Amino acid sequence: MGAVRLNITLSEDVAEILNKVSNKSKFIAEAVRDYHHRKQKEKLIQELKEGYANTRTEDREVSKDWETTVDDGI
Repeated sequence: MGAVRLNITLSEDVAEILNKVSNKSKFIAEAVRDYHHRKQKEKLIQELKEGYANTRTEDREVSKDWETTVDDGI
């Protein structure tokens, strides 16, 4: 994997934290990857919640169709 040089501007408090880190490039790369993975996970969780919410009515209707089998001793 290749490398790209970037010039960025940071707030003073973030720059102070970064100045204490010996390998700044590695630290920033890990932080960006962690942030990206966390956001992907949050998005997936939200999509799953929406999917479950959207199928709730359908699931209840299917359950009602099978309620009669409970009385049949099955």
